Amino acid sequence: MSSERPSLILNGFAMNVVGHVSAGLWRHPRDQAHRYTSLAYWTDLARLLERGGFDGLFIADAVGPLDVYGGSAAASLRTAAQSPVNDPLLLVSAMAAATRHLGFGVTVSTTYEHPYLLARKFSTLDHLTRGRVAWNVVTSMLESAARNLGLEKQIAHDERYDRADEFMDVVYKLWEGSWEDDAVVRDRATGLYTDPAKVHPIGHEGRWYRVPDAHLSEPSVQRTPLIYQAGTSPRGKDFAARHAEVVFLGGTQPAAIRRNVEDIRARAVALGRAPDAIRFITAVSVVAAPTDEEARQRMDDYLSYTSTEAALALFSAWTGVDWSTYALDHPLEYIETNASRSILAHLSQVEAGRRWTVGDIARYIGIGGIHPTLVGGPRKVADELEALAEAAGVDGFNLAYAISPGSFEEFVDLVVPELRARGRLRDAPAQPQTLRERYQGAGQRRLRADHPGARWRHLPGRIEASEKPSP
Repeated sequence: MSSERPSLILNGFAMNVVGHVSAGLWRHPRDQAHRYTSLAYWTDLARLLERGGFDGLFIADAVGPLDVYGGSAAASLRTAAQSPVNDPLLLVSAMAAATRHLGFGVTVSTTYEHPYLLARKFSTLDHLTRGRVAWNVVTSMLESAARNLGLEKQIAHDERYDRADEFMDVVYKLWEGSWEDDAVVRDRATGLYTDPAKVHPIGHEGRWYRVPDAHLSEPSVQRTPLIYQAGTSPRGKDFAARHAEVVFLGGTQPAAIRRNVEDIRARAVALGRAPDAIRFITAVSVVAAPTDEEARQRMDDYLSYTSTEAALALFSAWTGVDWSTYALDHPLEYIETNASRSILAHLSQVEAGRRWTVGDIARYIGIGGIHPTLVGGPRKVADELEALAEAAGVDGFNLAYAISPGSFEEFVDLVVPELRARGRLRDAPAQPQTLRERYQGAGQRRLRADHPGARWRHLPGRIEASEKPSP
C-alpha cells in the first residue's frame, strides 16, 4: 500500500459499564471489564491506546435503564447489558494525566443537561486535558431517561433536535463570545486578575433556555470542545451538518454509510461550510490473532459466551421495540419508533434478499453490536479496514471490543504494526496537540471560521440580548 494514502482516525470505543456492545462477553475468563469501577482500569486502557497510536477514546453513555425488553430492566441487569452504568465525564481527567496525546470524546445529552452547566464542565475538562476533549452531542432516545429526569414521556424525535439547536447556540455564546482572549490579566502588582470589561453577559432568551449572564469559566485551550455527533435520521443529518466536526456513522453496509457521508457533507456545504470541514468515522469490532485460523478459533470461543437475552435487551433499547414479545423465528420488520429510527432500517438490510429473524439478529449483534466484525490475522484485518474506509468514504474507525482490554491489546500488538507499515497511522507529534488539531491540522485549536459556532465571537464587544438563536 502507498504511504501517501491518508492516515486513518482510530478511536477506542467503550462505555463506563461492564458490557458495552458485545452481549454476555463479561463471562469470558479473559474479560476485565468488571473492573470498570477501578480508576486503574481506565488509566491502563488510556496508556494502552496511546501506545498504539490511537487518536482518542470515544465513551458512549446512557442516562436511563434498558427496560424495553420484557417491560423492565431485569434482563439488562441479569446480563450486564449496559447496566449498571457510571458517569463517563469523571474518568477523563485521570486518563488525561496518564497520557500526553490521547484525546477523549465524551457523550452527554442536550435533553437532560443545561447548557450553562455543561459549558462549565467541558471548559474544566478542556483546561485539565490541555485541549484533548471532545463532546459527543446526543439528544437521548430512552423513555426511561425521560421518566427519571422529570418528563412524563420522551420528547418527540424532531423536537429533541430543535431544542438541541438552541442548546448549541447557548454554549457557543458562552464558549466563544463571553470572555475575550485577554480578559484574564493576572497582574499581581495591581491586584487585577480578570478585567470585568472583557467578560460579557450573553443575554440569551430563547424558546427553551434563558441564560442572561456570562460564562463561569475563563477561556480554555480549544474554547469549544471538538464536536462529535451521531445520527442519520433526516433531522439528525441537518443537526450534524450544522454543528459536527466529526460524525460517527453506524451501519453495516459500506454503500449506505457512503450515502450518509455524502448527504451530510452536501448539507454542510449548503450551510456555508467547506467540503472538508467534517471528518467521518464508523464503528467496527476486530477479533485479531497472529493467523487467520487462530482468529477464527478466537471468534468461535467468543461466540460461545454470547447471550441471546443480553443481545435482545440491547436491541430492544436501541429500537424501542420489546422483542421479548416476538418468537426468535419471527421475521425482522421495520417498525418506526421514537427511539433510534435508523437502526431497524440498517439491520433489515444487512444482507440483501435475506429475510432476517429476531434470532438471527440476536446472533449477529452478539459480538460488536450492530457494527461489522472483522476476523483475521494482521494483514487480513488491515486489508479489510482499508477496504471498508474506501468503500464507505470514512476517515477512520471507532474500535469496539469483544473483551476488554484483550481486544484492544490484540489490535495494538498485531494490527497497529501492519497499519503503520502501510503508512495508515499518524506518528505522535513531538509536542502534544489539541484534539481539534489532531483532526483538523496543526494550529487549528479553535472552531474553524466556517463553523456556525464561530459567529458568536465578538472581540471586543458583547452579545446583545436581541440576538436570537439560529433557526
